[in-house]
Amino acid sequence: MRAIICKEYGSPDRLVFGEFPCAPLGPNEIRLRVHAAGVNFPDTLIIQGKYQLTPPMPFVPGFEVAGKVIEIGQKVVRFKIGDRLMALTSSGYGGFAEEAVIDSERAVPIPHGMDYVTSAAIYTAYGTAYHALVQRGKLKEGETLLVVGASGGVGLAAVEIGKALGGKVIAVASTDEKLQIAKDHGADAVINYARENLKTRIKELTNGAGVDVCLDPVGGDAFDVMSRSMNWNGRLLVVGFASGRIPQLPINLVLLKGYQLVGVYWGSFVTHEPVCNYENFQHMFEMHAEGKLNPVVCQTYPLEQAAFALNDLLGRRVTGKVILTVP
Repeated sequence: MRAIICKEYGSPDRLVFGEFPCAPLGPNEIRLRVHAAGVNFPDTLIIQGKYQLTPPMPFVPGFEVAGKVIEIGQKVVRFKIGDRLMALTSSGYGGFAEEAVIDSERAVPIPHGMDYVTSAAIYTAYGTAYHALVQRGKLKEGETLLVVGASGGVGLAAVEIGKALGGKVIAVASTDEKLQIAKDHGADAVINYARENLKTRIKELTNGAGVDVCLDPVGGDAFDVMSRSMNWNGRLLVVGFASGRIPQLPINLVLLKGYQLVGVYWGSFVTHEPVCNYENFQHMFEMHAEGKLNPVVCQTYPLEQAAFALNDLLGRRVTGKVILTVP
C-alpha cells in the first residue's frame, strides 16, 4: 500500500511517500480502506521523537481515520465488510496510508449523509471536547466555560459543544480573525491574549468570580494564568500542551481556590469506556443533524502532501482541522 513513512526523527519535510507493508490483522481488529485521515498535534510530536509513544522505525504516522471496512478479524461481530467507520488506529499510528488497522472497540459508524472528510474532522476533536466537558468537566447550564486555543480543532469543538450544553462561552485565541471564527460558532465573549491581559479580562467578564470550567489544550503561559483565574468549585481541564511547554502548578492554588485539576485523555477513555464513547457520539450526531455542531475543515491535502499539512499545524496556520484525503 502507499503511505507516508517516517524513517528518521525530524521535521515533516523528512517524511517519505512510498510503498509500505500492510499490518497483520488481529482477531478483534478491522482493516479500513482509508478515505480521510485527521492531522493532529501528536502527529507532529511522534515524527520528532517527542511523544510518549515511540514506534519502531520505519513507521507510518497518523492515528485518526475514516473509511470503509475491507476485512474483519475472526472475533469482530459489531461490523461487517462495507461499513463506513470513523476510528482510531489500533497502535496509535499507521493512519496516513491507503489502509489502516483499527480496534473494533475504538470505532464508531459514520451516520448516513456524513462524508469521510467531515467524519475525520469530528472524531478526535469533538470526541475529546465532549468527553472533556461532559464526563470530566461536568459543565452545567449557565456556567462559564473558557476555551484556550479556541480556533483549533478541539477548541472550536468545545466552543460549539459548550454553547449547545447551555454554557456561557469565552473564547481565547491570538488573533481577531481566529476569534471571529469562534464567535461565528457560538462564543459569547472573546479575548485576544496577544494584545489583552488575559487575567484582567477574565475578571471583567466574570465580575471577579473566575471561570467555572476551563478547557486548556495549550498549556504554557495560558495555563499559568488560568490556574489563578478559576472560580470556587471550578474545573481546570488539562487536555494538552500545544504551546510546547508543560507548565508546573503551585498546588496551593488548588487548595486555596477550591477548584479541581482534571486530566482529559480521550484516547484512554475510548479504550476503557467504549460504550460511553459510543453514546457520546450518538448525542453529537443528533446535535450535528440539528445544526448545532459544524466542524471547520481549514484545508484538505492529498495523502502525498502530508508534510504540508503537518507544517501548517506546527506553524499555527490552522483553524479547525486539516485533513488528508486518499483517492
